[in-house]
Amino acid sequence: MQHFSFEERKYIGKMLQQGLKKREIARILHRSHSSVIDEIKRNTMPYDKQYDAETAQERFLRRQNNKGNVKKLEKDQDLKRMVIKNLNEDFSPEQTAGLIKLIGEKKICHETIYQFVYSEEGRGLKLWLKLRHGKYPRRQKRGTRKTRYKATIKERIPIEQRPREANEKVTIGHLETDTIIFSKQKRVVSVQADRKTQKCAITILENKSAEETKYALRRAIEDEYGAMNVKTITHDNGTENAKHMEIRDEYEVGTYFCRPYASWQKGLVENINKLIRQYLPRNMNISKLTQDDMNIIQEKLNNRPRKTLKYLTPNQAYQILLQGGRIRG
Repeated sequence: MQHFSFEERKYIGKMLQQGLKKREIARILHRSHSSVIDEIKRNTMPYDKQYDAETAQERFLRRQNNKGNVKKLEKDQDLKRMVIKNLNEDFSPEQTAGLIKLIGEKKICHETIYQFVYSEEGRGLKLWLKLRHGKYPRRQKRGTRKTRYKATIKERIPIEQRPREANEKVTIGHLETDTIIFSKQKRVVSVQADRKTQKCAITILENKSAEETKYALRRAIEDEYGAMNVKTITHDNGTENAKHMEIRDEYEVGTYFCRPYASWQKGLVENINKLIRQYLPRNMNISKLTQDDMNIIQEKLNNRPRKTLKYLTPNQAYQILLQGGRIRG
């Protein structure tokens, strides 16, 4: 089993404080349920009030050191200082490892140096800036997401308070919304999906701003679903959803938010996004695409028979339920 990183331990600690169940935490971290249980149990003593990430990391490193399986740079501080010094002098990890070997006192693999550069400590020292490509460590980006949405999204109502008819897909009019981004482009695609029938609305936007997203939601509500039919909208915590109150008040709909890092809580629109990616891959240049192009993709999906709808299309199912009919099994 792969050990939990310090970053993962911090996520576990935060999510436990938020009241998430261990099975939910495992799903968010893409870990097995038993692994999360073992991690919490192994690093929480009877006298501890709760799981603490820093304490868990210290205990993990102590166990590793005791069994002689600790990384060289965690065990040898002189070697670590030598590596940091060479990196700050613009030596590559390969050159650093070769120089240390040439001196003859110690040995280290260049892969170990790369791991250190992208570790918690290495990121804190910004050693990645010393690499030739200066590649930003991806996991570091995730650290500020919670701060970002807390500062910009007001009056958030958690998904746990969403009505039963939305959770159980009893009626039409309960939407999920998401944004699809593309490599090195400002333009994005906004997607809404009806939980009951999978009918989707696809809108191309100039950027990921809250104002543009508000326009996409208005288009979906008025042109695709009917303003009188939409009852709730479920969002994630992206800053593009900061103006949800305006949509809520204008159309008198309930707006609800997934938990942080839990996009699976609006899994329908995530699955619709995967279908859209067949037509709009991430690296595609969408600068010349129009809303007419989006409409073509939208109708292809809305006119595709679905097994979960007894092989009706989303458009057919939506019209049947809108007129008071039933989808017979």
